Amino acid sequence: MTDTVWHNLHLCPDGDPGQVVRDAAIVTQDGRIAWIGLLTELPGNYATLPRQDLNGHWVTPGLVDCHTHLVYAGDRADEFAQRLAGVSYEEIARRGGGILSTVRATREANEATLFAQSAKRLEAMLAQGVTAVEIKSGYGLDLDSERKMLRVARQLGERYPVTVYTTFLGAHALPKEYAGRADDYITEVCEQMLPALAAENLVDAVDVFCEGIGFSLAQSQRVFEAAERHGLPVKMHAEQLSNLGGAALAAKHHALSSDHLEFLDEAGVIAMRDAGSVAVLLPGAYYFIRETQLPPIALLRQHGVPIAISTDCNPGTSPSTSLPLMMNMGATLFRMTVPELLAGVTTVAAQALGKAEEHGRIAVGRSADFAVWNVSNLAELVYWIGRPLCERVVRHGKTAYLAGA
Repeated sequence: MTDTVWHNLHLCPDGDPGQVVRDAAIVTQDGRIAWIGLLTELPGNYATLPRQDLNGHWVTPGLVDCHTHLVYAGDRADEFAQRLAGVSYEEIARRGGGILSTVRATREANEATLFAQSAKRLEAMLAQGVTAVEIKSGYGLDLDSERKMLRVARQLGERYPVTVYTTFLGAHALPKEYAGRADDYITEVCEQMLPALAAENLVDAVDVFCEGIGFSLAQSQRVFEAAERHGLPVKMHAEQLSNLGGAALAAKHHALSSDHLEFLDEAGVIAMRDAGSVAVLLPGAYYFIRETQLPPIALLRQHGVPIAISTDCNPGTSPSTSLPLMMNMGATLFRMTVPELLAGVTTVAAQALGKAEEHGRIAVGRSADFAVWNVSNLAELVYWIGRPLCERVVRHGKTAYLAGA
C-alpha cells in the first residue's frame, strides 16, 4: 500500500519541535509525500484513499545516521574486557589487537559472512527510526578487502529499506604490510584503490583520518586531491585527539563535514563556517574512550556551524547502533538542546551527507520516509535511555518496520 492517508498523528516535519502540526495527516502517493497538513483540511480528492491510524503518535522525518563504520567482521568485546582489567591499549595492540584485529577479521570474512554480521546492525538501526545511513570502508586497507566492504554496503542498501551512502576510508589506518611507509600507502590509496573503486561505482564520498595516529595534513591533502579528480565530495575525521588543523584543510576542499572535533579551535570553526561544512559530533566515541576534552559547542553555535550527531558505529570506540541514545549523550555530555539534537539527526545530518534535498524533512514531493514514535512529546526522544520508542518506520510510503510485528 503506497497510496495512503496517515492520520491521527502529531507531525514534526522539519525536525524542529518548535514547528509542529497537531492532529495532522500525511498523504503518500507512489512512495512520495503528496500532501501534509491538518486532518480537518484534507483535500477532498484524497478522501477515498485507504487510511492508516497512527494512534496519536508523533511523526518525524526518518533519522539519518551520517557517520558509521557499520560493515566489519568480528568484534572487540574481549579487548574491552582486557582494558577494564587494566591492560593498556598499547599492550593490546602489541598482542595483535586494536584496529588491526578488525582488519584481520574483515579481510578473512567472505562477503556472505560480512553481510550477515553487518545486517544485524542495520536492522537495529532501522528499528530505531533510521531511514538513511552512511557506511564507511576502512577495515580492509587493501583493494580487494575495501571493495568487499563497499560491495556489502551497497548490498545492504539494496536488500533493506534503508538508503545507504558509501564512503571510501582507505586512509583510516596504516596496514602492517606498509609499516614505516605511510606515504607509499597513501600512493596506493590515491592511485590504485580509489580509481578502481570509483570506476565500479562503489564510492559516494571520500574520508581520511587526519591525526597523529592516522595520517598527516600533507597525506590527507593528497587523498582530497585524488577524490576531486574523480568528482567525489570529501569529509574528514579531524581534531579528535589533537589539533592538527585538519578541519581547516578539509574546509579548503569544501568538505561536506568534519567529524569528532574535540580539539577544534576557533580558526577551524571559522573555516568550517566559511566553507559551509557540517560539524558531526560523535558522543558515543567520546563516552567510550573516556575523553575529557569537549567539542567547542559554544564556538560552533557562535559562528553558526550546523551540528549533526551520529552513532559512529564501530567495533573499537563506539559499539552502538542507537541514534536516540546518541541524542541523550549529546544532551548529557555536550549540553546540547532538544531542538539541536533533533535537527542533528534529521535536517543537519542530511546536510552532512550532501543530501539535504532528499532526507531529513517531510515535505511535499519528497520521498515518504518517516518515523512514528510512541511518545507524548518530542523531548522524550532525547530524555529516555535505552527505552524502545519507535513504533513504526515508513520508507517510500510503505511500512518498513513495525514494533512487535
